Amino acid sequence: MESTVTVRGQTAIPVSIRKRYNIQPQTKLEWIDDGHTITVLPIPQDPIETLKGKMKGDSLRKALLRSRQDERKHE
Repeated sequence: MESTVTVRGQTAIPVSIRKRYNIQPQTKLEWIDDGHTITVLPIPQDPIETLKGKMKGDSLRKALLRSRQDERKHE
């Protein structure tokens, strides 16, 4: 997928991406620049509510270590 940046620096998020990640009007986006690539992540309105149940059955320590490994992959 691709989109074009306007003169004002704006671009449209493709419909399939908006639907898949539930990106609605007023959704905030995090732009991460690692020097080689740019990653755009939607920021949930309530991050705690979003995580509820995702760690079920997992120890907090294991979940934290897995999260840190994922972050290192994106560095």
